[in-house]
Amino acid sequence: MLLPECPIETARLTLRYFTPADFDDLYAYQSHPDVARYLHWDARDRAQARQALERQCSETSLDAEGDWLTFAVVWREAGRVVGEVGLRWLSREHRQGETGFVFNPGYQGRGLATEAAESMLALGFDRLGWHRIIGSCDARNDRSARLMERIGMRQEAHLIENEIVKGSWADELVYAIVDHEWKARRAPARRRRTEG
Repeated sequence: MLLPECPIETARLTLRYFTPADFDDLYAYQSHPDVARYLHWDARDRAQARQALERQCSETSLDAEGDWLTFAVVWREAGRVVGEVGLRWLSREHRQGETGFVFNPGYQGRGLATEAAESMLALGFDRLGWHRIIGSCDARNDRSARLMERIGMRQEAHLIENEIVKGSWADELVYAIVDHEWKARRAPARRRRTEG
């Protein structure tokens, strides 16, 4: 079982496990058509969002390959859940995982998603000891692709019409980063902190 310390605190965010009290904030973005546009699910009604929240409330440990660890992203300044980030355990033998994120569009443009997504890489590499973390998105989802690039992930594949999304064939972009790339990316920031 992989059970990281929680909550995770970043400069502006608290990443913690979901609770039933998060329903209104979660529904605010999971019901938004722009949020669901490139995802496998449609904008959710209240019952669907409540089911999603129940599942997410239980995603608090990585017990087996395929499990998700999901965090509510709380922007402390607003005191609200502004999105979700997570890690999925892909392979014990190969020390691999996957990251994912969904954010409320009302809070875009502040770097909050970047801060939260980067914290997932730190968790996967620094605390869980993973070797490789991947992420993927619909090729039309420019925001998600740019976010993965901002946190140091590189595009490894552009899969052509590899899945049906909402009744139409869609391309998928696959991004990845490995532990030595993560360490090299973090080294300048660590040096600046120690020199300052």
